[in-house]
Amino acid sequence: MKLTNETHEQKVQQATLGVEARKKQIEAARYRLNYHFMAPSGWINDPNGLIQHKGIYHLFYQHNPYGADWGPMHWGHAVSKDLIHWEHQPVALAPSEEYDFDEGNQEIGCFSGSAVSKGEELYLIYTGHVEGKSPKEVQAAAYSLDGVHFNKHSQNPFIEKPPEHLSQDFRDPKVWRHNEDWYMVVGSSINGKGAIPLYTSKDLIDWTYEGEALTAEENQGDMWECPDLFPIEDKHALIVSPMNMSNGKNIIMVGEMNYEEGKFTPESVKEIDNGNDFYAAQTFEDEQGRRILIAWMDTWQTDFPTKSEGWAGAMTIPRQVVLDDNRQVKLLPVPELQGLRENYQCSEKVHLNSNEVVDITRDDVDHSFEMLIDFDLKDTESYGKIGMELRASNDGTEKLIVYYDLKTKELVVDTTVAGGDTHPGINKTKLDVQDNLTLRLFMDRCSLEVLTADGEGWITNRIYSDLNNKGTRLFTEGTRVAVDKVETWFLKKVIE
Repeated sequence: MKLTNETHEQKVQQATLGVEARKKQIEAARYRLNYHFMAPSGWINDPNGLIQHKGIYHLFYQHNPYGADWGPMHWGHAVSKDLIHWEHQPVALAPSEEYDFDEGNQEIGCFSGSAVSKGEELYLIYTGHVEGKSPKEVQAAAYSLDGVHFNKHSQNPFIEKPPEHLSQDFRDPKVWRHNEDWYMVVGSSINGKGAIPLYTSKDLIDWTYEGEALTAEENQGDMWECPDLFPIEDKHALIVSPMNMSNGKNIIMVGEMNYEEGKFTPESVKEIDNGNDFYAAQTFEDEQGRRILIAWMDTWQTDFPTKSEGWAGAMTIPRQVVLDDNRQVKLLPVPELQGLRENYQCSEKVHLNSNEVVDITRDDVDHSFEMLIDFDLKDTESYGKIGMELRASNDGTEKLIVYYDLKTKELVVDTTVAGGDTHPGINKTKLDVQDNLTLRLFMDRCSLEVLTADGEGWITNRIYSDLNNKGTRLFTEGTRVAVDKVETWFLKKVIE
């Protein structure tokens, strides 16, 4: 697509029409998800501008409305009353100005950012990106009274360049209010290490640079994307998406924020989700006081098999961020998801001997479901594996394997023989459990989110196995186990 020199309003209309024109092309797509958010068509990546404004939840997202590949970045937009059922809106932001648009340059756009309420107005704070320009990334704002149609601010860009000692990678502003002032962190780097410069403002337009709230340690990546610094209970937390961090894609740190000095001091750090397909997590506080997290349920390292269907990218289910008694992070699926449950089935007191497989496939198989499995570990060995096979073929050669390794104390998702276009791999998270292990699984047509019932560990993967593979089986290797209960609900479709 070659962009033309039109006003922002014209470009938004053009992009919205582009989405509508392509919706018909994906109606018969095999892998369209049933209860995870997707764009109507085209490409999406990072969630942007998550907010509840005047009682309505808003989800903005990085979007190419003209195709299923990454391209000129727009802000797609959807609204919801319950975080689950989403209604698509017109494209909110399109590249149109000298700081986010360059004729003929495909690497341009309204890059990631955040949203805040300023009285009756909804403000979007974002990065204008033009590859090859110096500086290539600046910070800008747009505002709306109706929450649908946005005007770019006349004083854009309000930050015209990064501080001199920072990298030219300078993007993804996250804004929040503390007392009477606005605060903003931006993703960047210093001398090859991730960093988050901190700014303050009284009006969202005139910003003062306050130094770096935090700089990465040696093993924490060479650039920090999508920073999110927020209060949670008696602490603060910082989320970053590190680039080129070994064994790390999206980390959360819990610690103390000193607003007088503009410094964040981490006390703990963990990977938010240990799956392949989880990146660019962003949070917001809703009107109930909950801290809600949504992430891009994909990764830059995948082949995006659904591009052939005219779309690519999806969001995770919404998760509530909480701290346990030890001030450690846990994430819980929002309870609104329970409203999608139907066709309940329960299997109780299933006993498996060592190296046994028990088929629990439902006759009315559906590929979008929630499952709760309660393993009794009191009579197991100190080694061996207990778990289940999902999307298993009749001959057992293709299957998605979820298990707990009693020796290594790891929860594992193994996609090496899942079949289809699934990226093969093994994902693990440490999990030291004693007498009981309760797992919760959210399966959709091309995704699986596995978590412990207490929200301590998560593994999220996109799964592109043959939809004719419908087997579900419990299994053991090297140990016996009692399964107290397996509960299954089909989950209703919520978005086209």
